[in-house]
Amino acid sequence: MQSPSNRTLSATLGAPASSTQRVADTLSNPNRASDASAKNDARPSQAGAATAAMTSAEAISARLDRLPATKTIWRFVGLLSLGLYFELYDLMFSGFIAPGLVRSGILTSTTHGLFGTTGIASFIAALFAGLFVGTAGCGFLADRFGRRAIFTYSLLWYTAANIVMAFQTDAFSLNLWRFLAGIGIGVETVTISSYISELVPKHLRGRASACSQAVGFCAVPTVAFLSWSLVPHDYFGIAGWRCVVLLGVVGALFVWWIRLHLPESPRWLAQQGRIAEADAVLQRIEAAVERESGRPLPTPAAPERVSPRTRLRELWVAPYRQRVLMLIVFHVFQTMGYYGFANWIPTLLVRQGVTVTSSLMYAAIIAIAAPVGPLLGMLIADRLERKTVIVVMAGLNVLCGLAFSQARDATLLTTLGVCLLLAGNTISYTYHAYQTELFPTGLRVRAVGFVYSFSRVSAMFSAFVIAAILKHFGVDGVFVFISGAMLIVMLTVGVLGPRTRDVALEDISAR
Repeated sequence: MQSPSNRTLSATLGAPASSTQRVADTLSNPNRASDASAKNDARPSQAGAATAAMTSAEAISARLDRLPATKTIWRFVGLLSLGLYFELYDLMFSGFIAPGLVRSGILTSTTHGLFGTTGIASFIAALFAGLFVGTAGCGFLADRFGRRAIFTYSLLWYTAANIVMAFQTDAFSLNLWRFLAGIGIGVETVTISSYISELVPKHLRGRASACSQAVGFCAVPTVAFLSWSLVPHDYFGIAGWRCVVLLGVVGALFVWWIRLHLPESPRWLAQQGRIAEADAVLQRIEAAVERESGRPLPTPAAPERVSPRTRLRELWVAPYRQRVLMLIVFHVFQTMGYYGFANWIPTLLVRQGVTVTSSLMYAAIIAIAAPVGPLLGMLIADRLERKTVIVVMAGLNVLCGLAFSQARDATLLTTLGVCLLLAGNTISYTYHAYQTELFPTGLRVRAVGFVYSFSRVSAMFSAFVIAAILKHFGVDGVFVFISGAMLIVMLTVGVLGPRTRDVALEDISAR
């Protein structure tokens, strides 16, 4: 009798039960699966049989890139997007529960000194300090142990940390557990984006990233409306902000279910030299895709030999050196623009004369726009260059931000807030796809984690900077600061960013 996990894989990939048993063994016990899959006793699809000999790392990639966009491919994207949903819920609740933390007397709205540890800025900074450690220091885990395992355990890590954080009563303990949660969120962030880019064909990368971000950003209005409803009140002696945090941990209930439906990345397996396992997983995907499309799969393009790169120091040779420097500058300044607004929406509205309760309501309305940007992006994601989208949206951010600083009418503030969030989230889904395309498979998660970590450092320090600017120069000063940051983003990506649309990952790496 099959185990539940094997029956799940059979339903997902549409493979015969005996074949699926071997795939499940491949995913759960790689060493044993290598021997089993090497026997080649599985029943490949028609297209899989024609390409059975194409089992080099480059050929695995060529076979993936010629797959049409069927239900199986979109199912993988959807499942990973659910993981991103819970991640963004945890990432984004900082600003929305901030008024509740002040109301409970744990934190203050401003800091005593530039780097005070009892204000909202310290809570935000603690998260981003953890994100820095997770992205810069732990990105190697997904390159070493695989996308699937690290996707699962990082989600469990930050969920557990948030449960503990929800019961803290002083600023130090609150910030400590927020820092620990941030480590898990940081690892999850870089793992999911790389996982998606490796599971989907090249003609679908932009739309897949947009879809993932659209599902993920649905967490923003969720946490916003929950905060609006819960934060101003206590329930049975429990502060509303604690309820918001604890409601987010339901993600742990879905972790194992999501995991059972996901294969390991065939590109990663092939890059690790585990060609037989990669071929076994890919044959199951090919069989399901061919059945769903109703016609034979196209012949894979002739694979190009790409030299493997597995050491982080290889990022400092051409063509990666310029890409690394470009992305470092980009992340430092885009974070100032994005989180300078997103993490401070309720606080900025209060400074514009809106009451705390009303500010949470307006912030919740603004948050509805969070998934709309990526949804609209699905229409253009694989038609326009990623770098072009980033530059245009950064320009829109500048214009709307400066207008927001001068607005006082609630309707106008809400409208401009929606435009700012749309622009910011369009940049977000675009660069998550863009940065994963610029590095080779053997280094992808570590490289993305390295450059992405600079955004975490930037967010950590800019939280204190924005708090100081808000205190001394008001909302006008904050948006002048944000606009300057976005102008640097436009210049950096526009001049140094390479083109990637509809180009194979391996070809981008080789250029």
